[in-house]
Amino acid sequence: METVAGIFYLIVAVVAANIVHMILPRLPLAIYQIAAGIILSLLPLHASMFRLHPELFMMLIIAPLLYNDGQRQSARHLTKNIKTIMSMAVGLAIVTVVILGLGLHLAIPKSFTLPLSFMLAAVITPTDAVAVKSLTTTVSMPENVNNTLEYESLFNDASGIVLFNLALASLTDGVFSLGSGIGTFLYVFFGGIIFGLILGFIIVRLRLWLMSQYADITSIVLPIDMMTPLVVYYLAEELHLSGILAVVAAGVAHSILYNRLQLTSTEMQVVGAASWNIVRDILNGLVFVFLGATLPQILHGIDVKLLLIALEIGVGLYVAMTLIRFLWARFGLVKLNFEKYQQSPNRGSFLLAIGGIHGTIALAMAFSIPVAIRNHVDSFRNLMIIITAVVILTSLFVGAVIFPRVLPAKKCGYNSEEFQSHLVAAVQTAITYLQTHYGVHNNQETGIVINQLTSQMTEMTSIDKEEYERILEGTQSVEIATVDQLNATGQISDATTDFYEKHVTRMLVFNGHHVLRNIISTFRRRMKRRHFQRKMKANKEKLHNVKPISFSKILKEVNLTVEQYLSEVQTPDNVNEVAAVRQVYFNRQRFFNQHGTVDDDLVTSLFVEAFQQEHSYVRSQLSDGQINQALANALNARISTDEMVHSQSID
Repeated sequence: METVAGIFYLIVAVVAANIVHMILPRLPLAIYQIAAGIILSLLPLHASMFRLHPELFMMLIIAPLLYNDGQRQSARHLTKNIKTIMSMAVGLAIVTVVILGLGLHLAIPKSFTLPLSFMLAAVITPTDAVAVKSLTTTVSMPENVNNTLEYESLFNDASGIVLFNLALASLTDGVFSLGSGIGTFLYVFFGGIIFGLILGFIIVRLRLWLMSQYADITSIVLPIDMMTPLVVYYLAEELHLSGILAVVAAGVAHSILYNRLQLTSTEMQVVGAASWNIVRDILNGLVFVFLGATLPQILHGIDVKLLLIALEIGVGLYVAMTLIRFLWARFGLVKLNFEKYQQSPNRGSFLLAIGGIHGTIALAMAFSIPVAIRNHVDSFRNLMIIITAVVILTSLFVGAVIFPRVLPAKKCGYNSEEFQSHLVAAVQTAITYLQTHYGVHNNQETGIVINQLTSQMTEMTSIDKEEYERILEGTQSVEIATVDQLNATGQISDATTDFYEKHVTRMLVFNGHHVLRNIISTFRRRMKRRHFQRKMKANKEKLHNVKPISFSKILKEVNLTVEQYLSEVQTPDNVNEVAAVRQVYFNRQRFFNQHGTVDDDLVTSLFVEAFQQEHSYVRSQLSDGQINQALANALNARISTDEMVHSQSID
């Protein structure tokens, strides 16, 4: 039960950190998540809630993340950049481990034996593309550097894990064989890739067969997709292969499936993409929150002198790794095409060096260091975890400080206010079209469509409460005047008028934000109406032959006059408030007409026309130069998504 409670608290911390980052986006999200974890650790909770077995951590969190990264890769691009991948994920990883391991052993030979030095170097070598993305959300990273960092982080995790296991085996057995080590590396590295591709293609064939035999299998295929990285990782590790590389390869195999199904099985792709986005964000956040939550445990009982030594070693290792990365790129050991991107070699190499940010895999491997092996690691385990944490935090801090200063701000082409403004305008265009061509309250189906579009529009924007109240009071006055006129001409009785006053206007009164003021206002109007009734009593006696009308026709007459009033008072500045008031009246009409029949085919047809009008608005704004192509693409994507959601809701 403690484990379940711990996961719950970690997820709450992730959500809280995301909210704070959304409000204050000055710092990278990873920093907020680590801070949330530290705060969580200070609460009076049991420490065992935040202890996770390293193998479970790798399988349940890291494997799905890397599998999803593989899904979003292009097999063609990976094949095209195979030299870059091998250079960064294999060559640079091995060179970094060798240089750092030898350097640490030579600098502190008594404390760090050669196997222990190689183990620590292997732990801190893997980079984290997720952390890089969290630091570059507001700045524009050059494409060549960004792609290289992403390819590196996909595959160098496996290199670090394999080298870590070799160092651990050497430390356990006390013997290291170079030939055996190379053979093991090749078996684990390439075996993991081959196994992942084979198993991935088998699962892809299973999904394709299910899709060819059955129509709606989203509820089956999506769980299979979610379980795939867990199964692939577990089976690969059981065969002593790289589970990390296996899940990446399986993800790449699935990316081929998505390319083949680009314009088919839309529902499955949309639901799958949305589900993976949520899972990815939560898992990424859990990694950094978990890091923050475990830091106080690691630091507890650590001598200040030992902590200072860990800080010195961690910063020194980070500086050394950054220098190695810079030289690796500067001397052309990885092809970055500086000339093609019109980029200074020094600048590109510097960005690649600073982009070597560490995180998830490094933390997981640090926690997987055994507590005791031949009495060597017992006294150094916490020290090595602290050093790893220092490297991670230093790389995050340096990236957070340097990237905003050396990279240009990311240009979206539009801001959120422009997007919302034009989306509301597009929806309003569709509503106006329906009002003009089909009427509003003469047609129940049109009212249903307009109500849905209105709710879509009002959910995206804020409502001016005072303006809303003013318009609502105006419609109430128009409504009462219409009812009084019908009563004065003898079309409705006093009893019907009283019923309307008591039971219908009450619905409108409590839709306002100032309930007490609305009650007083309604009472005053009611007194005026009674005075008006006494004056018109004599006239009504002369109209006894006038045929009374039904209650539904009363609503029809009232809604027509209210709609005329709303059309007259509507301006570009109060479109949202008018839409909100119109929705109140539609909901009331639907309440009194809930037993009426609705032509579903007509509703669907009207929705299609409405969405066409929204797309037409975007095209006209783009052709007139009022919006740019980026904003037009975003608007069309949103409208198409709404259209698809509506089509999926039809039984």
